[in-house]
Amino acid sequence: MRTQLVSKSTGVLADGREIIYFDESPGLRRAEVQDTRDLPASAQGGPVVVTAEAGLRWDPLLGEWVVLAAQRQNRTFLPPTDLCPLCPSRPGRPTEIPAADYDVVVFENRFPSLRGAGVAGAEPAGAAAADVTAGWQLGAQRPAFGRCEVVCFTSDHDASFASLTPRRARTVVQAWADRSATLGAMPGIAQVYCFENRGEEIGVTLHHPHGQVYAFPFVTPRTARMLAQARAYQLGGRRNLFDDLVASELAAGTRVVARNEHWTAFVPAAARWPFEVMIFPAVRVASIPALGDPARTAFCDLYLDVLRRLDGMFGIRMPYIAAWHQAPVGDAFAQAEFGLHLQVMAVRRAPGKLKYQAGTESGMGVWIGDVTPEDAALRLREAG
Repeated sequence: MRTQLVSKSTGVLADGREIIYFDESPGLRRAEVQDTRDLPASAQGGPVVVTAEAGLRWDPLLGEWVVLAAQRQNRTFLPPTDLCPLCPSRPGRPTEIPAADYDVVVFENRFPSLRGAGVAGAEPAGAAAADVTAGWQLGAQRPAFGRCEVVCFTSDHDASFASLTPRRARTVVQAWADRSATLGAMPGIAQVYCFENRGEEIGVTLHHPHGQVYAFPFVTPRTARMLAQARAYQLGGRRNLFDDLVASELAAGTRVVARNEHWTAFVPAAARWPFEVMIFPAVRVASIPALGDPARTAFCDLYLDVLRRLDGMFGIRMPYIAAWHQAPVGDAFAQAEFGLHLQVMAVRRAPGKLKYQAGTESGMGVWIGDVTPEDAALRLREAG
């Protein structure tokens, strides 16, 4: 079993934002390279307050917080390759990454939807930034407290996650685990979410292969609903919902796409997206940091296989959202019973055709599938 050695170094960008390098060569200190840009001080520091452009607003009909981030309208949008802000810096062309090369790098988003976490004096005073009980006041608002980070998977602008080597993918997992643990330990943070948007069809604004990490001051609606389901399942005298779900998929077999000793990838029986895949570890854990080294390594082999199958479906890069679901921090039930998993939502249903959240999906939350999960799994198995 391979053991991954990663050298981590932390620096500060010209405007005060943090940057963290994860290098595969022990001893490298790329964070020591100075950011030579002349940038105004970042808005990350200082107290986080509600403004006309930024804040959390409570939806009393659905019982959910909505993040308002109108100040991000002018963020970088699909620049040409030679102006990509995620490529390494070169003489006369400084970027968000000061070093001339990198393996995996994480930095605070220059245009964040949430900010202030980890900054002394920035946490909202009094109750937690998104205390849901206060939301019963119609029109309730809270500061957009939290943190948004960018994760660059490689310095190669033309690559994709599917084209990474297993070793590089393993370094990305190390970065996800590090950021999940670090951000989850910050005061006021309730949940850490690692994800990747891939493809203009999804709405990406930068083509360079990258993902993001959001640290929320509240438990996200989907996670809260899964936890409620898990509680209800146990109260009915059953075992763990996540364990039984994986066991049932293995027993059925018809929706399994691929598996190894440590992971199983399957199309869920009630898949919403045309080629949706869930990837669960063989031994349930609550979060990415809780994964052991063998499981982290084995995940990379299986995930790269799944992504390459998706790309092979129609002979073009499949647009997708890859979402890590992990337990909220500080919740004893969630830490004991939640099942970490990765959900890959591929949105192309046929060559030249996309799956949209249209009338029933957007209006009523009722999904109508275009491909049966069994057929999707079969086609993904054949695509290998």
